[in-house]
Amino acid sequence: MTDIKDLSKIIANKGKKPLVLSIGNLKSQEDAELERKLREIKFQQELRKDWIVFLVRDVVFFSAAIFFIFAVSGYSLFMQIYR
Repeated sequence: MTDIKDLSKIIANKGKKPLVLSIGNLKSQEDAELERKLREIKFQQELRKDWIVFLVRDVVFFSAAIFFIFAVSGYSLFMQIYR
């Protein structure tokens, strides 16, 4: 019996694409449910990260850029008026 197992491992490891022998590696219903919940949690984290990146990049950065442009133009206008 041990010779058969050794022979099967040798045959499975030959070639470019080795054959994967797995017995009893079927997922139970609970494992599938936990994996689904994990995918949902990862999706929610990615969505939350996308929203934070959107707020920081688009809202804060562009608002600061517009404020800087208005400040420079206001200062320039002030200097032109009082010369």
